[in-house]
Amino acid sequence: MDNIFFIDKNDWVDKVGYCRAKRTGNIIHISGTVANDEFGNPIGLDNAALQTRKILEKFVEIMEHFNSSINSIVRTRIFTTDISRWEEIGLVHGEFFREIKPTTTMVEVSKLIREEYIVEIEAEAIIED
Repeated sequence: MDNIFFIDKNDWVDKVGYCRAKRTGNIIHISGTVANDEFGNPIGLDNAALQTRKILEKFVEIMEHFNSSINSIVRTRIFTTDISRWEEIGLVHGEFFREIKPTTTMVEVSKLIREEYIVEIEAEAIIED
């Protein structure tokens, strides 16, 4: 099993030098993730709920890559360019994490990497051996 996960198929992973997720021991770190397709095109324009759903679906895929599930996620950090949409974002987060209840933070930021993005989320997971 590879300890690095790449979901993105664009030049930026090498130019910037990052991966979508990395496992170190029993900890998985998931980079800040936005709602885009595999080629970096934004998804869910002006739809905070859809962007949140797409991001968390990526988290499911990442955790499966590491032979785990989102049940192992212990911390999420949510960044949004419009905190007035916190409820849309939070309700989708709750669909995925209602029973898991990771610690979380949601903060408003002035900008994300592209203006089309409303939401970016990062996470950490601990895998029980």
